[in-house]
Amino acid sequence: MEKNAKIYVAGHRGMVGSAIVRKLKEQGYNNLILRSHEELDLTDQLATRKFFEEVRPEYVFLTAAKVGGIAANMKSPADFLYENLMIECNVIEFSRKYGVKKLLFMGSSCIYPRLCPQPMKEEYLLTGPFEPTNEGYALAKVAGIKLCYYNNMQYGTKFISLIPPNIYGPGDNFNPVSSHVIAALIRKFHIAKTENHRFVEIWGTGNARREFMFVEDLADGAIFLMNNYESSEWINIGVGEDITIKHLAMLIKDIVGFKGEIRFNPSKPDGMPQKLLDISRISALGWKAKTSLIDGIKLTYKWFLKNIWRDLK
Repeated sequence: MEKNAKIYVAGHRGMVGSAIVRKLKEQGYNNLILRSHEELDLTDQLATRKFFEEVRPEYVFLTAAKVGGIAANMKSPADFLYENLMIECNVIEFSRKYGVKKLLFMGSSCIYPRLCPQPMKEEYLLTGPFEPTNEGYALAKVAGIKLCYYNNMQYGTKFISLIPPNIYGPGDNFNPVSSHVIAALIRKFHIAKTENHRFVEIWGTGNARREFMFVEDLADGAIFLMNNYESSEWINIGVGEDITIKHLAMLIKDIVGFKGEIRFNPSKPDGMPQKLLDISRISALGWKAKTSLIDGIKLTYKWFLKNIWRDLK
């Protein structure tokens, strides 16, 4: 990407989009195009078409999405499927029609089969059934990845798809209903510490394994791939190791300073048994994540205290 290129970050207020904006500015990209949801509803086809026709961005980071944890996905699968399909179809289609040089679509590791061999390689996509608890979201993400792939094949576009693991960090969603696991646990443990609770209850058995990546590392990797990756094949990005939810909970408990006990509720779903990405392809390109899980959680907790907790007290 040229330093003065017109770069549109779709979803710039979200955790991933805002991190990409910060990283772009750090690297000297200052001609950024940003629109809030109030300014541009990407599920609105006519509005999205008008935006691309008038603004003509040269590069697009498509991070806008409806996201949430297990509870939110189970409660609203139709919403997760519909809204994500509409966003990605509109942005990808009009990026092609109005001459975007390159687009990066942000996928998700939940696209891989529920009982996928570990670590999950790119070629394992669509080799088995999805995890039922997030099937709507996964279907939408696979559609976006395939839409990029088919546009490249049919029209010669340069649309790439990136598959990250579970992401966390500054800007995360700490809503108790719709948050992902690290944000949810930080909030739970901090409230329990503040209110002197005897225990914290966590969904599932604690045995599920997950790979977690700090959002600033994802942003750095996304920009790296935009500048160094041309293949139509989707590519994994991650840290190369995972952790059980039980050990993650113990780690966050210690960082927050909660002294009570942890109780797991096995009547609630675990989700996929394991999600560890094979990162051989991106490693071969020379890119590697820099932030350890402990350091990343400490930075996220610090951000939570400064930006979220003060408004909840």
